[in-house]
Amino acid sequence: MSSLQKLNQRNIQQTIKPQGKRKTRHNLWFERAMAMLTLLNLLLVLFDLTYVPLRDFWLQRKIQIFSFKIGLIESQGFPVPIPIPEITQFYDLVKGIEPYRETEHYLLKVDELQNKQFNSGLQSPEVEVLLKDLRLRSEDMIDTNPFQVANKTGTLEKIKNKMREYVTDSQYSSKDAFRVFWSKDYLATDTLEKLNFFNDEIRPLIETNYFRPIGENGEFVDLFGLIDFPFFVIFSIEFLARTWFISRRRTGVSWLDAMFWRWYDIFLLLPFARWLRIIPVTIRLDQAKLFNSSRIQKLARQGFVVRIAGDMTEVVAILLINQVQGAIRQGELTKWLMQKEVRPYIDLNDTDEVAALTTIMVNTTVYQVLPKIKPDLEALLQHNFDKVINQSPAYQQLSQLPGLEELQNQLTKRISQEVLQSLYDGLHLAIEEDPVGEKLFQQLLQNIKEALGTEIQTKPTIQEIESLLVDFLEEVKVNYIEDLELGYNDDDFEELLDQKRAIRQVTQQ
Repeated sequence: MSSLQKLNQRNIQQTIKPQGKRKTRHNLWFERAMAMLTLLNLLLVLFDLTYVPLRDFWLQRKIQIFSFKIGLIESQGFPVPIPIPEITQFYDLVKGIEPYRETEHYLLKVDELQNKQFNSGLQSPEVEVLLKDLRLRSEDMIDTNPFQVANKTGTLEKIKNKMREYVTDSQYSSKDAFRVFWSKDYLATDTLEKLNFFNDEIRPLIETNYFRPIGENGEFVDLFGLIDFPFFVIFSIEFLARTWFISRRRTGVSWLDAMFWRWYDIFLLLPFARWLRIIPVTIRLDQAKLFNSSRIQKLARQGFVVRIAGDMTEVVAILLINQVQGAIRQGELTKWLMQKEVRPYIDLNDTDEVAALTTIMVNTTVYQVLPKIKPDLEALLQHNFDKVINQSPAYQQLSQLPGLEELQNQLTKRISQEVLQSLYDGLHLAIEEDPVGEKLFQQLLQNIKEALGTEIQTKPTIQEIESLLVDFLEEVKVNYIEDLELGYNDDDFEELLDQKRAIRQVTQQ
């Protein structure tokens, strides 16, 4: 290669590498943007799912600290305000939540009473009318339970208990407590303190009540679908485009297969069970390198996944052995011995791999292994020759002659060297290229196969062989398959699937 060609090749490589890095960087930023969008959608979903159960918190924007009751020990605790914006006035519209008419009017009457009391005092006729109205509304609230629609019957019980404990002893009913509280005589003393009690303890509980209408589908009115719809459009377009590109890049993958490949993204498109979107969000954050889920995946594989994989491996191994046993019972062994081709063998590269591997092993043994172990083989042969000679009766009679032992050592050593040299030379000649010898060897193998096939075609022989093979495979299942453990790495799982599909295409051609 000339210097000009090397320079051009270097320039091409330098041009391709930055483009590849730039493409990878763009893909990573796109993945991160989509991952953050799915995370935002999941947070909205979780907020929507928890809004109604936590509406009291969003309404009052405070939490009660150290409030508990254990037997006779009770602590009211104290409220801690949380500096968050008021969102109930906006999100109540999404959930179809409306103020409950009766409880709202109840609080309006209390506000009117407070205004009248500050302006004209408790002795005015208007205050007497308001007090009577509040007594009637309190009784009606206890009887009709307007908190039941919002599933807040427990809140009504808190209101009754607080009022009863503040006004009278516990043996009096809650209705009596409300009658006493909304009376002119009771409010005449410490009026401000008693009204502050109502505003601090009772009013927040009554304010939590609401009305939620039911739609034509029999469910509560919920307009969250309008907020979720733009996300649905974006995720749908991205899902279709991504799966289409996967089907174009991957060998033998159809568009439908690619959709199953990205099965977890389907949860982003479902209008129900939206909490399942945590699955694609977790996977996408991991793919975008914003969250490392390898430890979670490892813990999952150590339990459920690995157990299933081990069971599947045992089943596959048993099915494979059962298939071999079935082929033997159906006479496939006999057909092969009779040279009746059972299934055409697909050759991918016009190379006999078995013969090539055999040649490599033989050459390695003859040219590299045997020269290294030749002294050991000579020592072993000489020892065996000495052993045979020493056991000979004739040698035992001549063993007393002087110099015979030295002669024996030289003789056995010479014989060992000659035998090994003859064997080594014979192997050299055997592996050298000899078309005539190779043809004769192949003819010998063919004749052996034909003779063997002819001889074992007798019914007793072939039946005995088949029976022994089937029993042997059954013993393999019993002794080894049950203790089979699977070791695998799923990092290259997609590449293995590509290879499998490529093999399927070759067999179909």
